[in-house]
Amino acid sequence: MKKKLFINGKWMEAKNYTPLRSPYSGDVIAEIPLATVEEVDMALAAAYDARKTMAAMPSHRRAMILENLANLLEKRFDEAAEIIATEAAKPITTARGEVARTIQTYKFAAEEAKRIKGETIPMDAAPGGEGRVAYTVREPLGVIGAITPFNFPMNLVAHKVGPAIASGNTVVLKPATQTPLSAYFLAELVQEAGLPDGVLNVITGSGALIGEKIVTDDRVQKISFTGSPAVGIGIRNKAGLKRVTLELGSNAAVIIDNGVNLDKLISRCVTGAFAFQGQVCIALQRVYVHEELYESFVDKFIAATKQLKIGDPLDPSTEVTALISPNDVQRTLDWIQEAEQGGAKVALGGTAEGNILLPTILLEADSCLKVSCQEVFAPIVLINKIKSVDEAIELVNDSKYGLQAGVYTDNVNTAFDAADKLHVGGVMINDIPTYRADHMPYGGVKESGIGREGVKYAIEEMTEQKLVVFNRN
Repeated sequence: MKKKLFINGKWMEAKNYTPLRSPYSGDVIAEIPLATVEEVDMALAAAYDARKTMAAMPSHRRAMILENLANLLEKRFDEAAEIIATEAAKPITTARGEVARTIQTYKFAAEEAKRIKGETIPMDAAPGGEGRVAYTVREPLGVIGAITPFNFPMNLVAHKVGPAIASGNTVVLKPATQTPLSAYFLAELVQEAGLPDGVLNVITGSGALIGEKIVTDDRVQKISFTGSPAVGIGIRNKAGLKRVTLELGSNAAVIIDNGVNLDKLISRCVTGAFAFQGQVCIALQRVYVHEELYESFVDKFIAATKQLKIGDPLDPSTEVTALISPNDVQRTLDWIQEAEQGGAKVALGGTAEGNILLPTILLEADSCLKVSCQEVFAPIVLINKIKSVDEAIELVNDSKYGLQAGVYTDNVNTAFDAADKLHVGGVMINDIPTYRADHMPYGGVKESGIGREGVKYAIEEMTEQKLVVFNRN
């Protein structure tokens, strides 16, 4: 299957191609275009030329296009899930969950397209303001450069494309190298949904080459990037006065207070740690359990993890399968070895079968180890003992990341204290940090990024506020 670049509403043959391989089997699943600088320039020109058409489009029409897109995705639900499962080695059941969420994201975008509001300003609040009427409106920025990761190749694209269309912007989309098929599938659907030519352009190839062009080109008004902190910081440094939203790394933690019912939360924590092989920004990486419950939690957690079904991503019963690349398998094995040398105990897993890293549980891992302080992005979880929730909060905060954190407690005061003291973008009380609904504000602090996604909040960052003042004197 040979794919083409999607530029200005046309499918274009590229000068160069590269094979795309299944992370699970290693088989070639498609030939993917490697865009040149000239081809990227064509996409930017198309988006720039279409920006006035999009800005002039009434909100009800933008909403209708997004509704059409959501409906088309519902009709081709199984096909969409299979694309994700094949290119990302995401278990098919999990992939179906992602498609369902993607539909929700586009539906939220359709609704929010009709709610982009300004406000009236009471000018007579200031001396000299008498007889003046003022109000604000929000206008689209223009061209949005969207750079997306492999782990949610449909829904994280929707979190950029949906709000951009809703707010009257145009998009140049650079999907992750491993998961371009989802983006090309979206391009097919937007054409059918009635999106004008040039509003969405999909280009694949070298992240360095395409990213550099998008980030430095004056026609692009905003960069929305989800990926690694190193790349995100590089983008921020080069973006100049462009708006930038960065969704970066995390090593999300949950705190288990004394007295909670473990049976209610074990399966939830196992899901948080191992869903999609832990390759989720808010995957549960660190667990801090009160010493009174520690032994019991570890035993129950190991027992539940042993029940996970490992295998082919296209098998509906599979829960854990291959990591995204052989390099990631080797990296995680090296990190586990470093942890063992540093005194951590491997309670389960720690080995790989082909490209599948078996679900791994580490105990007593020091906070300076890579598995503790960096983002593992793999099915590895650490379980450590704490004397109090306050001690755990300090450990959670002792990180360069701060995306989301979870706290299980039956004490409302403890919950409020944790909500106040945890230095993260989102605190989940009586849930894992891996919880996300697609309309909530989502983003982090420190090296977890800047700005917020969640459709309404993304629209705010993709629009400019304009003030209008009438002098009636």
